[in-house]
Amino acid sequence: MPDTTRVPVTTRTTSATDPTDPRVLGRRTFLAVAGAVTAVVAGAGAAAAHDGRTWGPRPVLHHRPGRPHGGRAGSERAAVAFVRAAADAYPSVNTGPRLAQSYTDELGLFSTAFVYDNALAICALLADGRRSSVDSARVIGDGLVFAQEHDPDHADGRLRQGYNVGPYTFYDGSAQPDGFVRADGAANVGWQFGFLGTAVGDMAWPGIALLHLFGATRDPRYLRAAVRIGEWITTTTWSTAPLGGFSFGVDGGNQPVPNGSTEHNVDCVAFFSMLRKVTGERRWTDASEHALAFVDRMWEPGSGWFWTGTNDGVQINRDPVPLDPATWSRLAIRERRYDPALDWAAGALAVTDDPSAPTSQMPDGTEQISGVTFSTASLTSTAQYNGITVHPQGVWLEGTAQLATSLLDRDRRGDRKQADWLLAQVRRAQDSLGGGQHLGGSPVDGGVVAASSLIDSGFGFGYFQVQHVGATSWFLLASNAANPMRWGGVG
Repeated sequence: MPDTTRVPVTTRTTSATDPTDPRVLGRRTFLAVAGAVTAVVAGAGAAAAHDGRTWGPRPVLHHRPGRPHGGRAGSERAAVAFVRAAADAYPSVNTGPRLAQSYTDELGLFSTAFVYDNALAICALLADGRRSSVDSARVIGDGLVFAQEHDPDHADGRLRQGYNVGPYTFYDGSAQPDGFVRADGAANVGWQFGFLGTAVGDMAWPGIALLHLFGATRDPRYLRAAVRIGEWITTTTWSTAPLGGFSFGVDGGNQPVPNGSTEHNVDCVAFFSMLRKVTGERRWTDASEHALAFVDRMWEPGSGWFWTGTNDGVQINRDPVPLDPATWSRLAIRERRYDPALDWAAGALAVTDDPSAPTSQMPDGTEQISGVTFSTASLTSTAQYNGITVHPQGVWLEGTAQLATSLLDRDRRGDRKQADWLLAQVRRAQDSLGGGQHLGGSPVDGGVVAASSLIDSGFGFGYFQVQHVGATSWFLLASNAANPMRWGGVG
């Protein structure tokens, strides 16, 4: 359910979105809406639920333009180094299984590690293929298995939205002293920011990553963990509402969230299809077909896009229209009737960030960066986060790399050329944005920022110009022409 960037006190100013509305629950990142957030951020001066993508005071960004990484191969090596650094950011407290910190320190989420970002990191490292990268992928995979087996409250195979992986002092002055493993031996769930819920997308993606790890290593622990994830999804979120599919998940209080996400159901099509291939069990085909039926109901053939989902299982939510179902449907389903969604996304969501624009946060003197944005709402939003106005032409780098990955997978005439151009834009961002940032207090370089300038997703959260494991991982997947949503697609 996808994605993220936050800090305790996000003040988003707009008249269009109520942060307690189910529509603003994040796609792969997901925030509890049943009171947990109020408790955790009260000392920080706010109690707003959001999905965990961008939260809080504007990060202080230090730019160091013009730091080329030595061409395509150099860019990929630098990106791999960033992902591995994110997993190794707290060596004194994390000596065994661990997860990667999702964003650099400048975002203000401290050591938060989102499971979606970590699943992508595993896939990207496996796609890189070098022994050191595969070893790092295994360490992160072991972290997911540990989190599943050592949840402080549940023993049903779930993963939380996010975890703490290193010590910090919270905004209210309270200390978070542990690494990924708490002193009592439990996984260090991200309670201070309220990242306690479990969403279908945040389960399916780790399941996908663990299956790829099983394929690469034949370690049965990864397969067992993936099967437990599949069983949690089918047992907990199988919807019998008219639109069917899988509902969103549960909040931090373990209460069901009834809305359904097109993106999450696309994730389930991929995950359950892979489970069927690996295990040979018919039940996973049934689950995949259940998710696919929901996705098909969200398809709008006249416009060539997918609606975002449903708030109640009965009515389709038609605004805004996001990018992810367009790109991921290609990777997961690969049906020609859905291919127009890629062309729609490449055209309707196209943006160019020019540093001379009044709301751009790109440094003066840098070149324009082009790509795509998050949703139709991103193109017209005038929302503010902590007094900073979003930039409607800001480039969502993660989505831009997703589009490149999907075009390479489709591989029709002109697709490869367009994908190469998009990747060149991402490399430009890698070279010119996000310099002077840190992981666990140590300087870091080589990551791809979440967005070229602050953007509003249209779902109640935004993306900042900070280096991000998720965006960097999609860049690596595209650079290696990998498809993480198909069995064998990253090997």
